[in-house]
Amino acid sequence: MKSRCQTGSDHINSKKMANVISIVGRPNVGKSTLFNRLTESRKAIMDNQSGVTRDRHYGYGEWTDQYFTVIDTGGYVVGSEDIFEGAIRDQVELAIEESTVVLFMVDTMTGLTDLDKDFANVLRRFHKPVYLVANKAETTERYQSAGEFYELGLGDEIFAISAQTGFGTGELLDKVVTHFETAGVENPEEGIPRIAIMGRPNVGKSSFLNVLTGTDRSIVTDIAGTTRDAIHTHYNAFGMNFILTDTAGIRRKSRVKEDIEFYSTLRSVKAMEESDVCIVLLDATLGLEGQDLNIIGQADKAKKGIVIMVNKWDLVEKDSKTADQYKKALLERLAPMNYMPIIFASVVEKQRIHQVMEKAMEVYQNKTKKISTSKLNEVMQAEIEKYPPPAHRGKYINIKYMIQLPTPSPTFVFFSSHPKHVKEPYLRYLENRLRENFDFSGVPITIFFREK
Repeated sequence: MKSRCQTGSDHINSKKMANVISIVGRPNVGKSTLFNRLTESRKAIMDNQSGVTRDRHYGYGEWTDQYFTVIDTGGYVVGSEDIFEGAIRDQVELAIEESTVVLFMVDTMTGLTDLDKDFANVLRRFHKPVYLVANKAETTERYQSAGEFYELGLGDEIFAISAQTGFGTGELLDKVVTHFETAGVENPEEGIPRIAIMGRPNVGKSSFLNVLTGTDRSIVTDIAGTTRDAIHTHYNAFGMNFILTDTAGIRRKSRVKEDIEFYSTLRSVKAMEESDVCIVLLDATLGLEGQDLNIIGQADKAKKGIVIMVNKWDLVEKDSKTADQYKKALLERLAPMNYMPIIFASVVEKQRIHQVMEKAMEVYQNKTKKISTSKLNEVMQAEIEKYPPPAHRGKYINIKYMIQLPTPSPTFVFFSSHPKHVKEPYLRYLENRLRENFDFSGVPITIFFREK
């Protein structure tokens, strides 16, 4: 299949999503496999275990010069013992409401089930174009058995496909695109700032996202690990569009046992690497733990902007000095990674939630800030005159000039004599002066010395 696609993600306003395909059906029929096929990605987690996909999430695809959004959904069930059952059903129905076309997937390997019949009745309520997609038709026998799904009464055509190999998906897309009124947009996320919501499991990441967006975008329970995929959401505030990514909680490697959790962690790390700014949530009742330091360290190493949100601040007994003392202790433990703003908030009480986002956008502006060479030299030469670099074995280091490189995060090159003899304490001094004079709060700074 020759479709050209880009993965992206989620909860874009339906008015902006002109062409939307949702993939729905009972658990374990191959929805995520088809999603990955249509978006030419490995974005959705696939596993033989039922219920791997819980939240709806999005990718982008193209077929015959028409662009579209694809929504992957959790398996629709009724009467199971899964505590997420009701929330998953809500997510599925929200996806159907957003859709231009619905792909109802069934399984030729297991055949027609009562759950398929029940779900067909649900689909009739929405009055959307529905295509019945009989998956796993890799053999002649299964291909021919697809006819039994006519009993569902959903149109006069069944598309027998193999999401795994791509067989039949071209003919399916040929039909689907006939429902599109516009050519769509190739990549509606191009140039939009990306903000990843990071933290240990069960620290309140999904609840934070839901409060911001005013929707149950992510399923929330008290069980750690509810979010498995990295879920992206378009958001507009402070006159800017940006993409929020709710990630699965990152655990220590020793605690990552099952395959699904392993791939969830990989996707969280990937979401962090693709982001511009990371909002790292801490649990105020637990303080800064080793895993929090690990997450912040990963973001720092990847040169991402960082905002620390101390969640559940409403649960802490405090007086007028508590916040200052807490912040001081945090910064001491974070050193030398103590350049990021810290905001005390409560998702439950909706305290300072929007202040966190406002600060994240400030950090994004800091991260993308460009200082002119003339201004940089004017300011920093004055700072260097106040405190010149120490001589090394009688060799004086003369810093001639400096430039900022055109990199994704602030990177500066200082040209000097004897650059190899500039030690770490002086690099730290220069970094602090750059932060003080140009406001690089929340952003890691990289400094190189080169011979001149």
